[in-house]
Amino acid sequence: MKKLIILFSALLCAAAALAQTPEEILSRMEAAMNAHEKDGIAMVVDVKMPILGTMSSKTYAVGEKFRVEVSMAGVDVITWSDGKTKWTYTSKDNEVVIENENPDRPTSSDSDTEMFSGIAEGYDVSLSKETDKAWYFNCKKSKTNKDKDAPKSIDIVVAKGTYYPISLSAQLKGVSITMRNVTFGVSDKQVSFNAKDYPDVKITDKR
Repeated sequence: MKKLIILFSALLCAAAALAQTPEEILSRMEAAMNAHEKDGIAMVVDVKMPILGTMSSKTYAVGEKFRVEVSMAGVDVITWSDGKTKWTYTSKDNEVVIENENPDRPTSSDSDTEMFSGIAEGYDVSLSKETDKAWYFNCKKSKTNKDKDAPKSIDIVVAKGTYYPISLSAQLKGVSITMRNVTFGVSDKQVSFNAKDYPDVKITDKR
């Protein structure tokens, strides 16, 4: 019996050592994302707006480059940027417009990935659900978080094993945002505009 008690106590100690707080899990998620920063990131972003409805976009980003694909009301819009130049294709006009990028304007890809950062520090995090494959967290903005633009609440799902984010949902000024299907590994070709891919499209250079 004494041996069983010792064994049971050892198992409890091991379990306690392996236990992670919600904040630790989210910190590990952020570290996993940072480790893949040079590989690039892709995700689907759903934005639900009053009256206008839901708009979905696919974002690819690596380094300073990104590509965003948006489809709404039967119109496809694709935007590429290398940090200095922006290319915008609109299916309605069958045209690509080339412009100088505004260096002071944050890119949509920066805004997307930024929402995954600092959650463990700026929010009170609680585990709302746990499955064999993922943790589900609800994050309430803490009183010490002075960022006026930060959402009051964030729901985030993190994969077990990899600590990769599965999805993130938040609401900003009446607009609901969900980021999902997060993957790593984006090639330069995926984020670069190539005129050969649009042979029959009018190209307007406004630089």
